[in-house]
Amino acid sequence: MAPSADRFGRGGELIAMSGGEGGARYACVTCHGARGEGNGFDAPRLAGLPAGYLQKQMEDFAAGLRPHAVMRDVARFLDSDERVQVSAFYAALPPVGLPPATTAPVEPAAAALYARACQSCHGVDGVGAAGGPPLQAQPAFYLTQQLQDWQTSKRRNDGDHAMLKVAQQLGADEVRQLSLHLSTIPARPASPAR
Repeated sequence: MAPSADRFGRGGELIAMSGGEGGARYACVTCHGARGEGNGFDAPRLAGLPAGYLQKQMEDFAAGLRPHAVMRDVARFLDSDERVQVSAFYAALPPVGLPPATTAPVEPAAAALYARACQSCHGVDGVGAAGGPPLQAQPAFYLTQQLQDWQTSKRRNDGDHAMLKVAQQLGADEVRQLSLHLSTIPARPASPAR
């Protein structure tokens, strides 16, 4: 039997739009937008992120390795196959980010700080690399919160603790400047090698 041409007949999109067994209250689009663009504040852009990365984060939320009450519940309502489907759906979407929600100035030194502290894992201009996901066009508030979570070991789901080590070397203003810098870089697809 051929797959349905109906967009709601495709598993990942249906789950993203409906919330699966969790219902509409847990629909991905509620926070992450209909195009995976995020909400510009505390819900990240999912569109265009690598499917494997998205799937790992869903598994980590479900297992409690990445703490977030709402995402824990969402991930636990989905089985492993549904997490794969949702991850593939968002990975296939073109990366569209919202404009930065702040007009706070980005210091010129932020690009050099990014190159020194983050580029080896997250790629030039935050487009992602083998060692880390794309970061460009993510909301500054979200990025700041994630870096703070890494600093305090609240977030610790990266295997070799590289993010913990990097984040703990950053001062509060450096965290803010990195986050502002990355939020102003337009979203674009990760390199084909990803």
